Amino acid sequence: MLMQPMLARLKQRHADCRIDILAPPWTTGLLHILPEVDSVITNPFPHGALHLKQRYRLGHQLRSTGYDQSIVLPNSLKSALVPYFARIPLRTGFVGEFRHGLLNDARRLDKTALPLMVERFAYLAEARDANMHLPFTEPKLVTPDTQRDASLHKLGLSLTQPVAVFCPGAEYGPAKRWPEAYYAQLAARFRQQGYAVWLIGSGKDQPVAEQINQLSGAACVNLCGRTDLADAIALLSCATVVVSNDSGLMHLAAAQNKPMLALFGSSSPQFTPPLSAHARVVKIEIACSPCFKRICPLGHFNCMMQLTPDLVWSQFEQLAIPSEQT
Repeated sequence: MLMQPMLARLKQRHADCRIDILAPPWTTGLLHILPEVDSVITNPFPHGALHLKQRYRLGHQLRSTGYDQSIVLPNSLKSALVPYFARIPLRTGFVGEFRHGLLNDARRLDKTALPLMVERFAYLAEARDANMHLPFTEPKLVTPDTQRDASLHKLGLSLTQPVAVFCPGAEYGPAKRWPEAYYAQLAARFRQQGYAVWLIGSGKDQPVAEQINQLSGAACVNLCGRTDLADAIALLSCATVVVSNDSGLMHLAAAQNKPMLALFGSSSPQFTPPLSAHARVVKIEIACSPCFKRICPLGHFNCMMQLTPDLVWSQFEQLAIPSEQT
């Protein structure tokens, strides 16, 4: 979602441009509903794998397409190989990992001037040495009613109650995850207030979600691992309120302008905030946060342990929930 403002800016600068995205297969459910995207090319390479011959072969296949520019968002050397092998004339990205020869429009990142990740991506849509166009267009997602209804039917869900959607996972590591026992306490309070509580995430989040459900006294519906990305987007569109760790699902909820509590611990809302006026960042200020570590390096996990369910509930009570959703 954080690259959508970059795509929108490209369309502003080049109204008739065609934008194809080389991306992992699990992202296609999202990319196909972004209006700026014309086509998605499957990136078959596992994270961290070089597969040099296969990357060359894919790049060679793309030569006939006649792309004018590639914009490489990851900072790795591997991510710049396919555009180089495809002989795309203009190859843009940040300097990154030993790739001066692979990118011929390699830019140095000024982290002070561009503190947000979304700003850094949007800057790459500008011509070299140009200032970034402000304000950037915030990410926006619209879920078709047909997709919402199909996902509800597929999962046996209904909208007879207001829905609290919890996103308890975080792909980066456990330091970004609010404790399961805290989610469980919050789920029980929502159930007491007449909400249905849905837990969504990937298959990797299924054990965490199951523990939350057990600790809450089966107050939740555990949907982790039962949805693809298109389903997750559709379920978020049904939410009366979302409670999420700093994760990709948080950004998907923000792009749909859902009332949301975004829980931050080891990461920083100064870098990857939810870009929505309806989102409220919930974070306690302690000296060691943000540390940006996968696991708490001090062993106490105070950035999340001190973010109690009572504190989070008090923030929920201050959220503006549209009356038609309650």
